[in-house]
Amino acid sequence: MNKILINIIIIYISLNLKLFGQHFPMNLPNYDKKQWHFGFTLGFNDMNFRTKFVDIDEYNKNVLIIEPVSSQGLNVGIVANKRLVEYLDLRLVPSLSFGERMLRYTIFENDTSFKTYIKNVESTMLDIPLTMKYKSKRLPGKGKNMRVYVLGGLRYSIDFASQKNKKSNNDDIIIKLKPNDFMLTTGIGFDFYFEWFKFGIEIQSSFGMLDILYQENNIFTSNIQKMTSQITWITFTFE
Repeated sequence: MNKILINIIIIYISLNLKLFGQHFPMNLPNYDKKQWHFGFTLGFNDMNFRTKFVDIDEYNKNVLIIEPVSSQGLNVGIVANKRLVEYLDLRLVPSLSFGERMLRYTIFENDTSFKTYIKNVESTMLDIPLTMKYKSKRLPGKGKNMRVYVLGGLRYSIDFASQKNKKSNNDDIIIKLKPNDFMLTTGIGFDFYFEWFKFGIEIQSSFGMLDILYQENNIFTSNIQKMTSQITWITFTFE
């Protein structure tokens, strides 16, 4: 994910220099006066869990460490943008997100040795975020072809890869997630106006409000009181 952020910064600086260092006309001067805009998105995500553990007197001491491990995936979606007032938009961006999260366990096998287990949890989510987008004026420079914005809102997600109803066995215990989740979303982005379309770079963070762990009281889940989603999205928009 750090490499992705570095590449985005490089792209941003390159586009910024191109826009401000040359004599461009103002592109799409009437674009933001339209009531509706549509487009599509492509991007990356970084999925992880946030965990809250049970009280110490209820904790299974054979489990030494439970560590959430993030993993990267892809997302694609469509954009419907409604202009509310001059600098405020309402955005609906249904999207599909493909990714995986992991939990790493260190468990005592006996009094003198321990073993590490990694449980992979795949997710294919339909995300329906409804956000408010507050935009700056077009930034001064050659052509005024860039602006910055912040956004915030709610995101509903349904996980089609949820294995809540799949049966585990003693040899392969599955970490099961509940399929439905609600998340708070906040982010920042940059819009670049070209001759025929608008291109955007957006970074969002989403924090789950619901406990998504399906508790089966086995050695991998009994120490976890609550588990929520934490996802970072890096999205490229074309409108």
